[in-house]
Amino acid sequence: MAQRPRTPQNALQRQVGETAAMCARGWDMLRHQGPGQIQFWFIALVIGSAAGFAAILFRYAIEGLQALVYGTPDVNTLASFIEVLPWYLVVLIPMLGGILVGLLLHYGTPDGRVRSVADVIEGAALNDGRVEKKAGMASALCSMITLSTGGSTGREGPVVHIAALISSWVSNTIRADGITGRDLLGCAVAAAVSASFNAPIAGALFALEVILRHFALHAFAPIVIASAAGTVINRLAFGDVTEFTLVEEGVLEFYLELPAFLLLGLTSGLIAVIMMRAVFFADDLETRIQNRLGLPHWLRPALAGMILGLMALQYPHIIGVGYETLERALTADLVLWNAVVFAIFKVIAVAVTMGGRMGGGMFSPSLMVGALTGLAFGLIATGIAPEISGAETLYALAGMGAVAAAVLGAPISTTLIVFELTGDWQTGLAVMVSVSMSTAVASRLVDRSFFLTQLERRNVHLAAGPQAYLLAMFRVQGVMRKPTDPGSASEEKVLSMIDQGIWVRQSATLEVALPLFDKSGAAYLPVVTVDDDGTPTLQGVLYHVDALKAYNRALAATAAEEHS
Repeated sequence: MAQRPRTPQNALQRQVGETAAMCARGWDMLRHQGPGQIQFWFIALVIGSAAGFAAILFRYAIEGLQALVYGTPDVNTLASFIEVLPWYLVVLIPMLGGILVGLLLHYGTPDGRVRSVADVIEGAALNDGRVEKKAGMASALCSMITLSTGGSTGREGPVVHIAALISSWVSNTIRADGITGRDLLGCAVAAAVSASFNAPIAGALFALEVILRHFALHAFAPIVIASAAGTVINRLAFGDVTEFTLVEEGVLEFYLELPAFLLLGLTSGLIAVIMMRAVFFADDLETRIQNRLGLPHWLRPALAGMILGLMALQYPHIIGVGYETLERALTADLVLWNAVVFAIFKVIAVAVTMGGRMGGGMFSPSLMVGALTGLAFGLIATGIAPEISGAETLYALAGMGAVAAAVLGAPISTTLIVFELTGDWQTGLAVMVSVSMSTAVASRLVDRSFFLTQLERRNVHLAAGPQAYLLAMFRVQGVMRKPTDPGSASEEKVLSMIDQGIWVRQSATLEVALPLFDKSGAAYLPVVTVDDDGTPTLQGVLYHVDALKAYNRALAATAAEEHS
């Protein structure tokens, strides 16, 4: 029988079907293999542009609100400006800002805590590159209010979290898998940091070193593209200028001065540890005071704001980001006593702000404390041996990088940020020596960085690497076998183990279960739910070999991502 000719309608339907299948394959490739595809770079460019604009808008929002409440939009002259304000306004403005922050946290977050860089790191490691949406948006508003009303923190941490919100929305929209989601997160963070500092190299490396915590080759190209987009947006808004201008170039007197910079690195590392522990001490102290007095959570930032205002009556440099004082330190426009006192009270102010849950980041404060530390050290060092010493400003520059690198746990990106902030590439050896020593010291006294120590305090163990935190990602429920599965242990033996108290909860993770295998010596554990009266009910059986297989697969997948 002759074949009937194909009608145009059937041909059109076939073409439409093939096109739809091709689009579906392309969409699936984007979701699961995006970072390895050139098309993914265009998405990186879009995300980088969006994050860059968000960083610039956040900066403008802070300046606009600050102009409204203080009467000056210039963050670089805020310390001088508030000296002429009435004393009651100096105290009242941060306190009212704290009340607004407290109310936002009360209604916008489940725990009254501002989200920060630590939460972005946690999202990258444990949540496929996603962060909380509602709590994140509330935290961004809190940080904007804090920085506009005198909170002694920085804008870079909130900008990183805002970028993470953008990438999380994109990842959820395209239903990206873990690798793609993390790389989208890295792109957004790199662009936000670059747009904040006009520092494209440091922005890209910050995303890899601090957020993703690996240098996978597949992630490098899209992250660099996004970082470049953020830098272009910064230069369109502010011009191709550095954040800080040095009065004179740093001059390193050959190699005789290098031991002094090693000692500066050691000092800076200890100062960074003091600064971090002061924040944690203040957080614990304020929590105890709040619980003892029965104060509502929303009043905590207000009390911190009041304390900041009272401190600012005597030391106005603690108010806000502190760029004016930082500039004075980098240009050696302070005497030794002022540099020391300003550094001490800035540390106290940062601890009060962060402990009061007011919002903001740690990077700018660490730059300021580092510059003051370096200047004080430089004034002493050059006074002792002036004939073999360079400028005091070189010590301020090296101290700025050394303290910031120790706080962030990011020696590579922080070194580059210092260079790109100042435009001074001739003093690299001094800065690198100080940074390497400070991070080596600080990483042994805290859990590698301020952010990772924050997570450790919440029992989120990321500092030790994937071998430590991957176990917490697997619930027993997802690995156990049902009691009725073929080859499962006999119900009689399982119930006998329950009677002996050898069991694990269904909601537990492998982090809890694996030590129980070592302790009991059993090849399997009963999995139970516990009733209100404490009676365990059998739900399944967890085999030691199944738990180890799941863990090994996760380790292999992580290693493959980090080395791809």
